[in-house]
Amino acid sequence: MIAKRTGRLVVLAAGPAAVFLTLGLSCPALAAEGGKAYQIDLAQLNDSGSRGTAMLSIKGNQLTVQIQSEGMVPGQPSAQHLHGSTKGHDFQCPDASDDTNRDGVLSNTEATVDYGDINISLTTSGDTKAASGLAVDRMPVADKQGKLSYKRTITVAQDVVDHIKDLHIVQHGIDRNHNGTYDVQGAGKSELDPKLPQEATAPTNCGMVMGASVGSLPVGGIETGGGAPQSTTMPAGAALAVSAAAAGVVLLARRRIAAARVRTETEGAAA
Repeated sequence: MIAKRTGRLVVLAAGPAAVFLTLGLSCPALAAEGGKAYQIDLAQLNDSGSRGTAMLSIKGNQLTVQIQSEGMVPGQPSAQHLHGSTKGHDFQCPDASDDTNRDGVLSNTEATVDYGDINISLTTSGDTKAASGLAVDRMPVADKQGKLSYKRTITVAQDVVDHIKDLHIVQHGIDRNHNGTYDVQGAGKSELDPKLPQEATAPTNCGMVMGASVGSLPVGGIETGGGAPQSTTMPAGAALAVSAAAAGVVLLARRRIAAARVRTETEGAAA
């Protein structure tokens, strides 16, 4: 089974800062005046069981990418990229309908119809060009528990800065036959490189920038449910202020509930 397409949500509305801290992700853009931060929730593809959270923070032409994911193939490298378009086209995460040959495996070629070509290869070192998309020797490796942690700051072109909300993260690598490694017995050879097994290049998860396609109107329009599109991106300082304010409201509400319970118990005992 292949996971259904993920939805588009709000960029750093109240609460995500706490989410990043819980997952061990820092918020560098929130500390830099004029910076912006975008959250991405990674949802499984190919029934992989993989999931994660990523954060894109950008100031000027410096993009910091942080990813924490789990359910990856233990001890194996995971090719990962920013896919999509910097020309206003509306790409998104794939769903089961993209498995056109109905073999039960969503290949990268099939999924590219939805999530677009590689824009940036999220390597651990060296260049980040699209041509490095299969540079598995420079991709992060999951630990023995299948957890993967990644962080890198790279210089990007202005078109990436302008269309960062139109890009999204895809991680690759599945274990179709559950033997703990990538092999051709699991799903055959990769259509991208016959020297690689399909398991190594098939997508394991995908996530879109929350609030994607609201900042720049994509070709063909956007699905908004009616009404004019509204930008949901906040300056870093504003996002932090909203998050702090929301936390204060929650704390106050909890204190009031606790006080009400004490009064109720006291009155009950007196009766």
